[in-house]
Amino acid sequence: MELNTSGIIGQSTTLADVFRILGKVAPTDSTVLVTGESGTGKELLVRALHANSRRADKPFVPINCGAIPKELLESELFGHEKGAFTHAIRSRPGRFELADGGTIFLDEIGEMELSLQVKILRVLQEKEIERVGGSGCKKVDVRIVAATNRDLEAEVEAGHFREDLYYRLNVIPLHLPPLRERGDDVLLLARHFLDHFCRKKARPPLGLTPDARRVLAAYTWPGNVRELENFMERLSILVDGAVVQPSDLPRKILDQVGDISALPEVEEQGAPESAAPSAQSASDAPTHTEAPRDASQSGGFVWPDLAVLEGHGLNLKDFLDAVESRLIDEALNRAGGVKNQAAEYLGIKRTTLIEKLKKRNP
Repeated sequence: MELNTSGIIGQSTTLADVFRILGKVAPTDSTVLVTGESGTGKELLVRALHANSRRADKPFVPINCGAIPKELLESELFGHEKGAFTHAIRSRPGRFELADGGTIFLDEIGEMELSLQVKILRVLQEKEIERVGGSGCKKVDVRIVAATNRDLEAEVEAGHFREDLYYRLNVIPLHLPPLRERGDDVLLLARHFLDHFCRKKARPPLGLTPDARRVLAAYTWPGNVRELENFMERLSILVDGAVVQPSDLPRKILDQVGDISALPEVEEQGAPESAAPSAQSASDAPTHTEAPRDASQSGGFVWPDLAVLEGHGLNLKDFLDAVESRLIDEALNRAGGVKNQAAEYLGIKRTTLIEKLKKRNP
């Protein structure tokens, strides 16, 4: 089965190791504990886990245990009965009930109070929950996946996290590496985000000078992918020229990397997206280069005309197939073979891309 990586972008060996484990554990119902620094994309990884599981067509229900006040978290997780507390004017199911048959994602579980950890342990052991103010238990069929940016072993030693719950959650550990350990993925992601935000703001795509690439690759990105994404959005707004220069980068980054001339050379990871496709780049066959006779030329984009087909003995279907094949190959190459990302470049669904590839290579 082909792995659905749910839009996670990267070609590094460290990320490949994560995908390898993901492919093995996703089809099972084993409990998974995802660890990694803040901003590394833990929720994306958990969504990929769900998408590749036997529960993929059932609910995926995330909850951030650190974002909900502790006095409300129990009700959010397990639901409550009418009159269970002030303002409980009606019964309400919790996240575990909503996730029945699917996956519940307990994000930042290291923030959970000890008193509530006991109840999570009961769900793992007995597969049942009890609503706040309820008098009976309800069976639930859910896969539990948890994530944290804390060192839970240290939290156990400090008495802040239950040891029995830790071992129940840590059946399959999945560690998402920080961006600084993912090598060329930094520039691959930078290119993706920069193209995305330029396209969103309807401006021509920005390039990266060699020195700018060296700086971005050398910076440690303490905020990981989230920091890089936000920074690329800032550049898409503030850079006036057609390329990003080192002078466009903040002093914080420049100070950390030091002397740019001493940094190693890095290759461009994917070229900037062109503002519009050209017939010349779309087909292996030479194209007609005469000036168009009507309004077929706009903004530098030359539409192919009948002379292209006549000059090369092509019919319309053969020409369109060649254009489509060339663009698919280019998208796959730019995405490093990641079909989700290639489909996004092409503006089509991943399933549509897979069908086109099957037809091309039966």
